[in-house]
Amino acid sequence: MTDSEMNFQSHQSTHSGKERASDRKPVVVGLYGVSGCGKTFLLNQLKQEVGEEEYIFYDGSQAIDGVAPGGLGRFQKMEEQEQIMWRQRAIDEIGKNSIENGQAAIVAGHSMLWSEAEGDALPVYTQNDLDVYSHILYLDVPAEIIAQRRAEDATKGRPNLSENQLREWQQKEKVQLRALCRAHGILFMVIHHPADLDEISTLLCDFRLHSEEYNLFIAKRKLDRIFDAGQEWPKTMLVMDADRTLAAEDTGALFWTAASDKRPGVDGANTLKALFSGPLGYSYPAFRQATLLYEETFDEEGFDDLCQHVSSQVTMHPEMVSLLQMVAEQEHVGVVVASSGLRRVWEKVLMREGLSQTVKIIGGGRLADGFVVTAAVKTALVAHLQDHGAHVWAFGDSPLDLGMMSKADHAIVVVGEEWTRSKTMDAELMTAMNDYGLQARQAVLPSKALPRANTKLPVVKLTDSELLNDVLSGQYTHTGPQVLHATDKKAAKLLATPMRNSAVAGPALREAHRQAGQYLAREFVADILGLELAPIQHVLGRQTRGYQLRREKKTTIVALMRGGEPMASGVNDIFPLAMFVHAKDTDDLKFHHLDGQLTLILVDSVVNTGKTIVDFVRHVRKLHATIRIVVVSGVIQAKCVSGSNGGSLVQNLASYACLHIVGLRLSETSFVGSRQTDTGNRLFNTTHLA
Repeated sequence: MTDSEMNFQSHQSTHSGKERASDRKPVVVGLYGVSGCGKTFLLNQLKQEVGEEEYIFYDGSQAIDGVAPGGLGRFQKMEEQEQIMWRQRAIDEIGKNSIENGQAAIVAGHSMLWSEAEGDALPVYTQNDLDVYSHILYLDVPAEIIAQRRAEDATKGRPNLSENQLREWQQKEKVQLRALCRAHGILFMVIHHPADLDEISTLLCDFRLHSEEYNLFIAKRKLDRIFDAGQEWPKTMLVMDADRTLAAEDTGALFWTAASDKRPGVDGANTLKALFSGPLGYSYPAFRQATLLYEETFDEEGFDDLCQHVSSQVTMHPEMVSLLQMVAEQEHVGVVVASSGLRRVWEKVLMREGLSQTVKIIGGGRLADGFVVTAAVKTALVAHLQDHGAHVWAFGDSPLDLGMMSKADHAIVVVGEEWTRSKTMDAELMTAMNDYGLQARQAVLPSKALPRANTKLPVVKLTDSELLNDVLSGQYTHTGPQVLHATDKKAAKLLATPMRNSAVAGPALREAHRQAGQYLAREFVADILGLELAPIQHVLGRQTRGYQLRREKKTTIVALMRGGEPMASGVNDIFPLAMFVHAKDTDDLKFHHLDGQLTLILVDSVVNTGKTIVDFVRHVRKLHATIRIVVVSGVIQAKCVSGSNGGSLVQNLASYACLHIVGLRLSETSFVGSRQTDTGNRLFNTTHLA
């Protein structure tokens, strides 16, 4: 018995509302495939591999032999309707025994048999099969191997079929079974390597254990394990959907589009749409079936490679990244992404954004994950967090998220471009508001998109300081600005020499400031913000890996005029994709310079009292409450960042998070320049005008 099973049974024994075995459909697994694929051989191997304590094994023909009068020989001579009756009796008996013995039944059977008279494979399944089976595994053995086996086995009197006929039989059977299983709530999977007993044994163990209640238990346990034993749970929790909420992309559709390029016959982006728009809807069995599709199509290595490819196509909304970066610095706030999509894709996306340590994923995609995330699971996770005293904010975009948003203390409906939106969301959102008391606001991402007008939900900006204050419950963890400088580094001393040399002015001084900006960008800013891969052309003609600033296009460099312009140009040399803005005073910096951006780099040649920087930071935070700010300067007055007096830069910015100050050097000198000593005049040869 596995640890999960023992824990679940312990959980059941302490809950009066536990799911009884008699309330569940028995676990009856069909091993299907054309005659000669090795069903009976596999059945006998599995009997040895997994034992007969938890499983009971049946050969379909033997099961019929045991119930039909006169046995299998007489059965084969019966009329079709009489054969149907005894097939039904046999599968009913298997289901009954499974329930009474508390064992999962494994049955080697047929859904089609070859008719020599018709020259085709004809269905032999019954309605009772569809009622009793819970799972069907189809053994997809290559037709040439089956043909060889059939030719070598003369004891069974099978029709002599060509490889093409066997392939046609297989294809017809797989298509029919997949459709029948979805219509009747049976989980279906094609097995490409029937000789892999470990894979099939793992599947059988999963099938035997899994139920909707077990699924919910494992999902909650995953949430519990996010927090260390004995650790106090966060007072505020953000629970977020992933696809179409954190980003505009649908990772499932991207995965299957990419899969269709690698696997002939895969239905591309329509794969999941066909599943969820079918009879199963967005039910627990539907999400379990989706997991089996992933298992069926790719092995572990292939799945991970494709998840890596998909993650590279996902771009998180900058507003979401900024919010999550801000939250990461708050000790009393936690974030969980509850995704019905692919956990592994989102882990890779969050890692790329530098958020993987603070934002945790609850999601599936593979059997090894142990659970699937349904609408009910999302709602239960919110309730579980509230049971631990958390104040919950829920963010989602689709009907699957309405349950958790209704249960949460606050709800934000994320609204994307119209072509990305759920077609049924408006109607179901209105139902949730009118019938279930949902009170929500809508955040439009990107900001240029139109809100959901029909719902009349109030519109909020995730970058708004008032919303941020609400999310953080008015409790900021005041880390203040982090100050980094290169004063004692040899490179900084060399770079500072021409900047301090009174004989250097005009173009030469501007070049020195530019080089200082380049150095600070490479040495400090890149480390603060992180890098991402950027493919480049190697000198030998092949493509190779290069690097650039993480989300470089979502960075705004502001040159504080006029002294900051040369150094800002040096920063821009290193980050050429960034937006470049000139600002003489705060009014020059507008919201459109920050909208959709992740990082603002304020550049000034000298920071003396810090008043200019304080004014700009306060102005920026009014426009965009969560954007990361990095201040870059050639020289910073030491007392300004020491925090030793109430008027210092550090003191005035102590209440701000996501803020770094970077300097080439600290100096004890007070820089109140005039005429020949003013840096701006020296940079532009205007000392004679001062």
